[in-house]
Amino acid sequence: MQYKGALWAAAAALVSVAVACGGYNKNPTSPTGAVGSATGAGVDAAADGSTLKVPAPVLISPIGGVRLTDPEATVTFQVTRGTFAPNQVYQYHVQLQNANGVPLEDRVINGTTLKLTTVFDADTLYRWRVRPEIEDTFGPWSIVESFRSIEKVEGYIKGNELYDPLLEGKTVGTINGPVTFIPGVGVRLDSRRSYIEYFLPETLTGGEYSALLTNLEVISSNEDPKDRVISMRSGQAAINDNLYRMTVDKRGNGAVAWRFITGPGDYIETVGQERQVVSFHEALTYFVRASWRNNFFNVIYREGGIDGKVVYDGGKGYSREYKPRPHMVYAGSPYQPGDRGEASTVEDMIIRQIWVSANPRPPYANK
Repeated sequence: MQYKGALWAAAAALVSVAVACGGYNKNPTSPTGAVGSATGAGVDAAADGSTLKVPAPVLISPIGGVRLTDPEATVTFQVTRGTFAPNQVYQYHVQLQNANGVPLEDRVINGTTLKLTTVFDADTLYRWRVRPEIEDTFGPWSIVESFRSIEKVEGYIKGNELYDPLLEGKTVGTINGPVTFIPGVGVRLDSRRSYIEYFLPETLTGGEYSALLTNLEVISSNEDPKDRVISMRSGQAAINDNLYRMTVDKRGNGAVAWRFITGPGDYIETVGQERQVVSFHEALTYFVRASWRNNFFNVIYREGGIDGKVVYDGGKGYSREYKPRPHMVYAGSPYQPGDRGEASTVEDMIIRQIWVSANPRPPYANK
């Protein structure tokens, strides 16, 4: 009896030690300071810094450095199944990085598919990774996967975004009047009646129209002729009488003029001394951008390209929404016989890399 009593005492002592040490653990990798058993969230961080007891997500696409076939990218990955609660729903933190691991885009989503908003450089390597999250807790990052952006971005019109490089003898618009494509340089509009027309399927109520121009020059001592470099309107109503007209001029003496109309009786324009004279030179490249955002219209000219010296910067506020329907965009200015006013595209102007969008101008459009 004394022997059995000793065995029972020893067993009791072992149980006491086990309880004091936290009890029997069926899963030795589970967290020790659980916030909630349903999520497996822990107070103590793991070696990788994660505070949520879940496996890292598995990335599906794009992976392995694959080259994209579209200017945009959509990433997909698998649902994470938690160790303690396999049916728990998580949010996911998606991070896009450049080739050096510098974050470019961070998004938290509820699903497992995300269309990235970053505008990629052409033929460039990008990296991405994902981790699951619940409120202030997060699981481990996935492995880092990579993809390469499209080698060359072709022209396109999608929704209210337009890109037309005009460098390879073709356009996504409709040509009117005589033009000449100059490989690697752009398209020359060979007469004052020449223009390229684009139709945006969706109205761009706020954004920019920008392009690179060459062969601009001062040709007179006064503002005649009053020619245009870029323009927009609603439908096919005559440009000079259009209720949603946007025109940016380069006049004979180099004066910059513009007009922006946002409905009946509501317009802003350059007046008198606001039409500043620029010493345009036909051998130089000029970047022009007209932007309409947050009720402010602005025109900028840069000499020497996208990063060149600002030679004109002017704008004014407006009150109504800009809503041409349908939204028509032009390289040059539209003209039809019978319209009020004369043909008014800058003759022999060369234009390339047209960008119309609510998004910032991408680097591939600056060459």
